[in-house]
Amino acid sequence: MAASDDAPFPDPSPPEPGAPRHVLVVDDSRMQRRILSAQLARSGYRVSEAASAEEALVICTRTEPDIVISDWMMTGMTGPEFCQAFRAMDRRSYGYFILLTSKAEKTDVTHGLESGADDFLSKPVNGEELRARLSAGSRILSMQEELSAKNDLLRAAQDVIERDLQEARKLQQSLVRDRHRDFGAGVASLMLRPTGHVGGDLVGFFPIGETRVGLYGIDVSGHGITSALMMARVAGYLSGTWPAQNIALISTGRDSFISRPPAEVARMMNDLVLEEMQTESYLTLVYADIDLATGRVELVQAGHPYPVVQRYGGQVEFLGEGGLPIGLIPGADYATVTTLLAPGDRLILISDGITEATNPKGAMIDQTGLAALLRKFSSLEGPSFLDAILWEIEDYTAGDITDDISVAVFEYRGPGSTQGSRKASRDL
Repeated sequence: MAASDDAPFPDPSPPEPGAPRHVLVVDDSRMQRRILSAQLARSGYRVSEAASAEEALVICTRTEPDIVISDWMMTGMTGPEFCQAFRAMDRRSYGYFILLTSKAEKTDVTHGLESGADDFLSKPVNGEELRARLSAGSRILSMQEELSAKNDLLRAAQDVIERDLQEARKLQQSLVRDRHRDFGAGVASLMLRPTGHVGGDLVGFFPIGETRVGLYGIDVSGHGITSALMMARVAGYLSGTWPAQNIALISTGRDSFISRPPAEVARMMNDLVLEEMQTESYLTLVYADIDLATGRVELVQAGHPYPVVQRYGGQVEFLGEGGLPIGLIPGADYATVTTLLAPGDRLILISDGITEATNPKGAMIDQTGLAALLRKFSSLEGPSFLDAILWEIEDYTAGDITDDISVAVFEYRGPGSTQGSRKASRDL
């Protein structure tokens, strides 16, 4: 049953822009097919014919007609059944489907629409009505093609953006090169998990001479590219790679540095953000200066979640006084808070992505939940401790983490300690 007996198969390749539409006429009456084909040819359409729905489906696998005109009642597969099979085919573009009906079948229009038909023509076919229906179908196809072309452009643009974001993610993650470092008297560990490709959280540490360590956590307001760009700029203010640019350090000459008081660091950063960054974004900060010899910690809190000291026995203490975020108010003042770490204690800086994480019922973890979480994993250390926190957050939120998550931990062993656990240092 080759369609070539009535009309040759058109070229299966996509037509050139402006090329005539390809119409497939499906009817088990040869006379009806010829009448319709003649009318269509005179109107400038390319025409193929099929004597049955089964034959039409074969044609549709070899070429993609733009428009199908099918009789309703045919031997074998009916018009609506053919329409359903046609809709199930994998096509490059949309195909417009017109069902031919007799007056007795007009009550079944709903059935035809549910089968996937776009329009109907009554038999006998009126030439003017046929042209009008085809013109409407062609307009719809043109709109579909225009939409498809625009979607292709959008997908191409999205692919470019996606590649750029992947590279941006690599660059952002490279800002936190060292996520675990042993300082002898203590160990610093970091965890950074953006909610998207890039985020506004940053954690880090840097040595201050031989006897001190700086530990910090930053959270830029908002999410996405804007926050990430601002975060990248702020990262230079506390750079461990370029100490001369680090505002927490004061040069004493010959590559030697001493620490700047934490409250003064916050004031300087506030001034720099307001002067250098033309943006409505702001950031929160916790910066701690840790004395490795004594365990004394001086820290400043600027709108960031309260820093935590977890004692060797698991007890949790929240520190700080809140403080204003960085980059909101010129001349903002900040206070230094002090605490003392004993061997086996640890200092924990967390972002609000943890305390504000919500479960499916909408309940936040908050400080109470955080304290319970830290006590639960008090026996773990370093990366294992951070991994356990992240797993717990993912479980609590059912995997729906909506904010960046970052944690910086300093586990204090005490002076003169060599590599070993907090427990081993405590037992010395």
